[in-house]
Amino acid sequence: MTRSFLASELDNSRLYAYLSSAVAPRPIAFASTIDAHGNPNLSPFSFFNVFSSSPPILVFSPVNRGQDGSQKDTLLNVQEVPEVVINVVNYEMVQQMSLSSTAYPKGINEFVKSGFSAQPSDLVKPFRVAESPVQFECKVTQILPLGQGGGAGNLVVCEVVKIHIKENLIDTNGHLKHQQLDLVSRMGANWYCRASHAMFEVPKPLAAMGIGVDQIPKEIRHSHILTGNDLGKLATLEKIPDTVSAKQFVSSLKGFPQAANTENRHRLAQEYLDKNEIENAWKILLAN
Repeated sequence: MTRSFLASELDNSRLYAYLSSAVAPRPIAFASTIDAHGNPNLSPFSFFNVFSSSPPILVFSPVNRGQDGSQKDTLLNVQEVPEVVINVVNYEMVQQMSLSSTAYPKGINEFVKSGFSAQPSDLVKPFRVAESPVQFECKVTQILPLGQGGGAGNLVVCEVVKIHIKENLIDTNGHLKHQQLDLVSRMGANWYCRASHAMFEVPKPLAAMGIGVDQIPKEIRHSHILTGNDLGKLATLEKIPDTVSAKQFVSSLKGFPQAANTENRHRLAQEYLDKNEIENAWKILLAN
């Protein structure tokens, strides 16, 4: 059973809670800005993502305060000085990052309050967070208000002009080491996720044209054992194995009878799917 709501009938706090809890986990833009008088500001935003690589564009959204609809210091700063450093947040800095989100009065230096080191940038005025594993120096190209009053977002469109990455996080092929990066992401309420403890790999179906779930035989597709994820893996093969090779493979398996019932075959195939041995899983399913 599903409960449904008209967005227009929910109060702003409940609507925000549903949005921020269900659209998750979200990456965190730890945004460093500076005002026209040179006062630095540091604040995290989880309404954030990357939207283009050519040109390299990041977008985050400082939402107007729910209590009075006022604009946050970060937004006021980028209106005065259209530059920002977006620092990524890993597990080692998550508590200090959270502390920086305290509603300190304008002009208070969150670098100092949260204990982060302000590192000069090369091409923009705002400082970098030295403790952040990856830092993006950006020019603000557009600011798009989405509404008025409390909860209204303001899209800050940022073009990346320089990237700083900790040397130990780059492998010999020039790729980032995802486990060592140890990023955190935002959920709803007080909850966060730690990426390194919840990572799994799903190969992209770009190199091959999979058969699709619709081409899987009905008795397999309607299995009470195999899950949607299992079917998704089976559907990535370009061609279903022939029955001869299927019987040959099954006959080579020790302790698995040729006349195994459907449930046993599906459970064994599932074990092979868990190991990403998709073709062998197919052979088990096809060998009657």
